[in-house]
Amino acid sequence: MPPSAPDITPRDLASLLGRGEAFVLLDVREPVERAFCALPVHPAVLDVHIPINQVPAQLDALSATCSGRMVVVYCHHGVRSRMVVDWLATRGLTQLHNLAGGIDAWSIDVDPLLPRY
Repeated sequence: MPPSAPDITPRDLASLLGRGEAFVLLDVREPVERAFCALPVHPAVLDVHIPINQVPAQLDALSATCSGRMVVVYCHHGVRSRMVVDWLATRGLTQLHNLAGGIDAWSIDVDPLLPRY
């Protein structure tokens, strides 16, 4: 089994975004959650939304999209995204990172104006 992919803190993610880094940001929350709020991105970031229950069916597309790129996966609190990161790692994807604490931690640590739920 591959080693567990690392977490990235909300502040470290904000730093990446602030520097204009190019990477994939994968939101695995449900559509209703995504409609409520999402992480802000700039044009260099590929913002992908695939609810957790659809990830297995999208594995080939995700593999192609994420190949050779850093990938940050997030959800509400970081639990679902950790499961997705670990699952993707067992299927050969690399450069995976889980957003520690999810979008809720982002709201607390980085952007208090982002609505919490």
